[in-house]
Amino acid sequence: MSNGDIGSPPRAKNARNGPSIIPVIAAPTAPIFERRTRRQPDFAADDGRNQSMVRTAIGLELASDLSEVEQEWRAFEQHADRTVFQSFDWLAKWYRNIGARGGTIPVAVLGRDRGGQLLFIFPLAIDVRGPVRRLTWLGSELCDYNAPLLAKRFASLLSDEAINALWREIVAMLRADPRFGFDLIDLQKMPELVGEQKNPFLALGSSAHPSGAYVAELAPDWEQMYAAKRSSATRKKERRQLKHLAEHGEVRFVEAQDQARARTIDTLIGQKTRSFERMGVGNMFAKPGYAQFYRDIAADPSCRELIHVSRLEVGGTAAAASLGLRFRDCFYLVLSSYQDGELARFGPGRAHLHELLRHAVERGFRRFDFTVGDEPYKLDWSDIELQLWDHLAAVTMRGRIAAAAIAAFRRTKRFVKQTPALWHAFSKVRAIARRRRFGSSLRQ
Repeated sequence: MSNGDIGSPPRAKNARNGPSIIPVIAAPTAPIFERRTRRQPDFAADDGRNQSMVRTAIGLELASDLSEVEQEWRAFEQHADRTVFQSFDWLAKWYRNIGARGGTIPVAVLGRDRGGQLLFIFPLAIDVRGPVRRLTWLGSELCDYNAPLLAKRFASLLSDEAINALWREIVAMLRADPRFGFDLIDLQKMPELVGEQKNPFLALGSSAHPSGAYVAELAPDWEQMYAAKRSSATRKKERRQLKHLAEHGEVRFVEAQDQARARTIDTLIGQKTRSFERMGVGNMFAKPGYAQFYRDIAADPSCRELIHVSRLEVGGTAAAASLGLRFRDCFYLVLSSYQDGELARFGPGRAHLHELLRHAVERGFRRFDFTVGDEPYKLDWSDIELQLWDHLAAVTMRGRIAAAAIAAFRRTKRFVKQTPALWHAFSKVRAIARRRRFGSSLRQ
């Protein structure tokens, strides 16, 4: 992707105009950090007394021009431990369509060993919206899982104490450059594991994110899985609903290709918009750049292996639609929708989900990730509940005031969401209020 495509600001390493080199002596003793610039650190000769120690050097580099690290990022992501949302395409398109409009400053932190090999990429950003500048994950709003990209050997090199020291060094480097100033560190929706490794950011201290995520382990055979997950009475009811759908036309599962992908995304956006209105929640597609982001990534031929767009047709009508992601052995359901009106009575969304699950099984995926959200239907299928974590820390007085308010709000939100009676009452009141506002705006 060209620099013009991404729209990135100039690249910066650090305030000293060179990489920061940090020597690390890892396990079994606590690592020791010493800041150096422009050259590799000196290492004491190994006298044989610490043969079990692993000696390495971590050089830190800050990059705010995504195009300059694109090639290396793309190569690293092929084998790094990460989640699907740390794909360069996903984050670069988020920045081009959404982040740049809001003045977000991307800052990727690259860590290398003494031989120059990448150990990690931390895809961070400075969010300048509002009175408080925040250090966040790049594309955080549209990433269900925020995490670093890690070399396979990362966990063997740094203890929790070393990770904390490394993070302090990164924060200091960022704050030393006036372009990257911030009041608050706000890292949300972090999974406990990144690939096979413990997420190093959990060593910084964290609190539970208000929402969880859900994953289904896929059986080798769809019919076997369907029978195991749904009771005979439920299967009978769902077959009856599918029969009623078929009375309105042939029911077909369609994987959208080429130009049809754009039309299917438009259908999905329209159906989701009406769903948001019914539920009384804000329409994400009304935010600047959001609809354009999904259209962009779905239409890009280079993202064809990453992005899966499908719809359930009933006759000539798209009764349901979805956008999913494919990454290694997992299929991720990111967005799904269904048509309201008469067809909604016969469960087109459920029928489409069944076809997506069947598709994932037949394509050899081992897991189906429903991603973030506590919708009840996910519990019907999921075997694993993923706890997500947030790290919130202030670096200025203004940040401390904001952090206290944010932490209180999130604790309350989590309490409400984890208390079914309260969450049901809140959702009902929210929907009524939203409908009244929507009706009032139409009358005006």
